[in-house]
Amino acid sequence: MSNLRAPTARQAPQPSILQTLQATDMIESKPVLPAEILVAILDYLPVPDLMRFARASRRMREMVYDDTRWVARLRNMGCWDEAEARRRFDDAMKRRHELAAHAAAATATTLAPGATATGPTAVVGALPPPVSTTLFDASVEEERQKQLQQRRQRQMSQVRDGFETLQVSGGQAATPPKLPVQAPVSSQNDPSKDLEALLQVIKNVKSVRGHAREEYGKIYGALGPFYFDLAKARTHTDPIVFQVFRDPESQARMLANLRLFAKSDWSQGCTQREEKLGTMVTIFESAVLREFEQGYEFWDVGGRMRKYAHVLDILNGGNAGVELFIHKHPIFTDRDVLANPMDCVNLAPADAISLEPSRRFFDVLAVKVNAQAAIIERIFPSPGPVFSAFVEKVREDIVAEYTTPLFDETHERSIPSYLKAVSGLFEQTLQFFRALTPPKDTNAPQKQAAKEFALKLFEPHLDLYLQDELDYFTKETEHKVGEWEKKLSAQDTSVESFYMASFNNRQADKKDFLTSFKKVVMMPISVLPTSLSLPGLPMGSPFASSKPTIVTNGVAVSPQPSRPHSPSPSSLASTGTVDQSSSPLPGGKAPTDELAAKAALMTSRLEGIKSLFSIEVALSLVHSAKASLGRVAVFIQLGGQAGGEAREQCEAIFVTLLRILGGRHVKPGFDKAVTHLSQYNPREVSQHDKGGVAPLVTFIELVNVGDLISQMIDVFYEQQLAGPKIADRNDFLDPAGLAKKKFEQMLDESVAAGLNKGIDVLMDEVEYICATTQLPTDYNPGASSEPSSAGGGATATEKEGKAATPRLQSSFGGGAADFDIGPTATAQRVRDLVASHTNMLVGSTDKSMLDVFNGEVGLRLFGAVCKHLKRQRISTEGAIKLIADMNLHFEYIRTLKNNDLLAYFRALRELSQIYLIDARHAKEMATIIADGDRFGGIFRAEEVYEYAERRSDWYQVRKDVERAMYGRDCVVM
Repeated sequence: MSNLRAPTARQAPQPSILQTLQATDMIESKPVLPAEILVAILDYLPVPDLMRFARASRRMREMVYDDTRWVARLRNMGCWDEAEARRRFDDAMKRRHELAAHAAAATATTLAPGATATGPTAVVGALPPPVSTTLFDASVEEERQKQLQQRRQRQMSQVRDGFETLQVSGGQAATPPKLPVQAPVSSQNDPSKDLEALLQVIKNVKSVRGHAREEYGKIYGALGPFYFDLAKARTHTDPIVFQVFRDPESQARMLANLRLFAKSDWSQGCTQREEKLGTMVTIFESAVLREFEQGYEFWDVGGRMRKYAHVLDILNGGNAGVELFIHKHPIFTDRDVLANPMDCVNLAPADAISLEPSRRFFDVLAVKVNAQAAIIERIFPSPGPVFSAFVEKVREDIVAEYTTPLFDETHERSIPSYLKAVSGLFEQTLQFFRALTPPKDTNAPQKQAAKEFALKLFEPHLDLYLQDELDYFTKETEHKVGEWEKKLSAQDTSVESFYMASFNNRQADKKDFLTSFKKVVMMPISVLPTSLSLPGLPMGSPFASSKPTIVTNGVAVSPQPSRPHSPSPSSLASTGTVDQSSSPLPGGKAPTDELAAKAALMTSRLEGIKSLFSIEVALSLVHSAKASLGRVAVFIQLGGQAGGEAREQCEAIFVTLLRILGGRHVKPGFDKAVTHLSQYNPREVSQHDKGGVAPLVTFIELVNVGDLISQMIDVFYEQQLAGPKIADRNDFLDPAGLAKKKFEQMLDESVAAGLNKGIDVLMDEVEYICATTQLPTDYNPGASSEPSSAGGGATATEKEGKAATPRLQSSFGGGAADFDIGPTATAQRVRDLVASHTNMLVGSTDKSMLDVFNGEVGLRLFGAVCKHLKRQRISTEGAIKLIADMNLHFEYIRTLKNNDLLAYFRALRELSQIYLIDARHAKEMATIIADGDRFGGIFRAEEVYEYAERRSDWYQVRKDVERAMYGRDCVVM
């Protein structure tokens, strides 16, 4: 039997992989919006929508639960403290590290093997062995899951919009009040603990990183229902907040919380909700303000005023209540306080001001304001700012209304009164603000607050005052110096007119003194009286006499001095001013001789050097500067820009003082003194026995006056500028310091210029004395006893000096004669003259300048002595007098303590030895002349040879000396 196989079904063909790929649709699963845009949109979603958005996916929940999103809302409400959050985070990290360290230590202890009773592992081995536990217990796990499921259901039933809500308990009123603040508060409506928690919800917020959502949830759950209910209310009686909270203080606290909560509302319609909240707050504030005003009218300080001031403070700071209290305060209409500022002007003399009425005004005002400080402290919870606002209103409406009209009136009447008024009232105002006693909670120091009030009051007037102060001081000082110059010019004119009034020829007045001198000299001898003495003529001439006289109507009279004797610097300081009443005109008649009149006029001008500037004028300028500085310096304590401007103005006043005192008073005086010194001619002066050169003596007195002025300025700078820290003496760019240095430099330069000219005058006087008083017989006793060719003669002083000088019996030259061994009267007179002038500068000038002056005087004296020696004829007998003279000069130079000068006069002393050598010792004389080391390099051999030619026997020893010096075949010089 054949096996037939049943036919099998035809198998379907298998699809290829390409067909499968072709049939596959490519679907892109990327989100439509980027995550960044989604995050930005979440900021503007309401909180319920944020919770729904978080349920969509895990990623969206992470976006919603991001801690920075909720931190931003808390920060807008002012409930987030970054410092507190950082501190909590650091503490948490510290605790975590400590727990990890303890866990690691416990794990290491558990896993350690057994140890012996000794050694480091003894403690570990002593611990009990670990107890084995079951890793998974089904019954326990089932019970835990069941409890967790019940807790979640209970929480979901209490969740509103994703946040847990707080239970609000407590009784509610049957009907809402018409006005929230007028509803009576009963004991049954007192807030419970839950209501108090609602009010404290913002205050109790904690700043914890990672938990900002939970903290904001507490706020939203507590305040959200009230906030959205108030936004839906149509009238002020509809909001539930006024029904739950019946006490005005609680209502104000909740409204304040809602205003803070509104700052975290960023969703759609937030502007309308915030406006609606603001309207309700305004209505509530108006009602509270009316209650406060009614209490104000009855002056119920401890009752309604205090209560509703605290309500306003809780609501929005209480600014409305503060403004009402200040605006309606009775002090601004009190007649005891409102005084007339014109009393300061009306009760004072003309162009003056009295600050006594203003002082009484500020005393009364201070008592009134201090009395209100205690009242403000009873009414307001924060009395410090209220008192400051009250004082500010007093400053604007009372103090400013008192000072401004007074400033305007005094500025129109008299600038000195205006300056005194501004400075004086500023001190009184500052003292008034400092005398106030603010409440205890005032944070700002009273002194600083007083400065701020005073600055606000005087700042509009400060720029004008400072400029007027400087302008007035400048004009006043220039006026004083100008008055001095006018008096000095009037005095010079009166003196000149006194001496020259009898001469009609005004063209001759313009000629110098020498013109008149020549005119008199050229007159015939028979015309001149025999008793007329002319300055500069030799004493032995027919015109000379022992005392100068002037012929008046045929009678010889002695001329009166043109001025009294030159006063000392102390007397000059006490009588520095020059006026017509003390004009130094002579008591006698004016000279009728033109030459004598011009000589007296010249003497008057030279003696007037010391009055070219005055200590009294300088002292007056310094007093004016001190007064101006005293007025301006009070504004420095304001500090800031105003204090800096006042300090700069003080320095500007000091700079102006030095500019006017130095540039217009001291320096012109020194310039005139130098001019007068340059006009001095000793041959035009008839009297030279006053112990010094008159113009130089008076100039040195002028230097003493200048030194006193300089010391006075230095003391003024230290006491008025450097001491009060107005100027910095250590700052080399400080304007006051630079002006002071410039003034001292000007003074030094003027003194140096005058002393330089004074040295010329002194040396002219020395040469004149040497030429007119040195007798030919002083150094050459064998010569004739007639006066010298220079016209000098022995005066009474010289004769007295000779009588007192020791005499020595000499046999020089084979004759016996008595002669002096001491210095000559001329040398003594020269030494006394120079020493007196150098000693006058000790203590009045700088030591360096004094050393320079002494050095120059010594060198010029050396030149004058050398020049004088070349005019003399010296014998061997007279060499003793010459040596004595040189020793006298050497000892004087030793007192100057200048070693360089000593070398010069030591050489002079050695030079005088060549005249003592006898003519028989010509070879030794030649050796001395040729010895350059003997004279210390001061004199060369040729110069010593020239001095040797002045020997009286030179023509006898000349050939022998030259032969010894140059050899036997030398050419005679």
